[in-house]
Amino acid sequence: MKKRKLLMFMLALLPMLGFVSCSEESETVEEFPNWQATNEAYYDSIYNVAVANADGSWKVIRNYSFQDSIELTSTDYIAVHVLTEGTGSGCPMFTDSVVVSYSGRLIPSTSYSEGYIFDYTYSGTYNPETSAYTTLVVSEVIDGFSTALQNMHIGDVWRVYMPYQLGYGESGSSSIPAYSTLIFDIALKAYYRPDHNVSRTAGVEPKGVWITE
Repeated sequence: MKKRKLLMFMLALLPMLGFVSCSEESETVEEFPNWQATNEAYYDSIYNVAVANADGSWKVIRNYSFQDSIELTSTDYIAVHVLTEGTGSGCPMFTDSVVVSYSGRLIPSTSYSEGYIFDYTYSGTYNPETSAYTTLVVSEVIDGFSTALQNMHIGDVWRVYMPYQLGYGESGSSSIPAYSTLIFDIALKAYYRPDHNVSRTAGVEPKGVWITE
């Protein structure tokens, strides 16, 4: 009964406190020890792997909002492991909408050896035939996600590593602790591009086209 009560307490506490810690009598287990330093070291290690293998299945991509003339550091980039290379000829733009399937998680922690999954459209292994999809606006997602989308082609499946500076930063969110490196598996199915050559009518957006290949 005691273990059941402890489990219920933990489940109720996690969303509110960002999984800070749990305790049982004199034994304390911290879910995310040294979280900022651990995340910084984790991302640096992934970034170095990506740089060393950038001519193969890895990429490092500069945050979309930065110009070439700006002096950048590793945390101004996302690191990408290409799981499946698509065949689409173009990429979404900042003003486009996209149809994607994704799963987002944190780096491994005390209770989650593969990283806590905080958001997803599918569970388990991605399958293009059975996984659920959702529509997102490129300009309305976090910088790391937006940067990835603007460099993906139809059919791409990427594992994207985002430093916290391109995620939820030093404040975190309701389900993501501050200083969290984010890991997203993203599959791009289609994107919608408004027709910017059509005159706008007051209160009515011009029609566009869905790009699926």
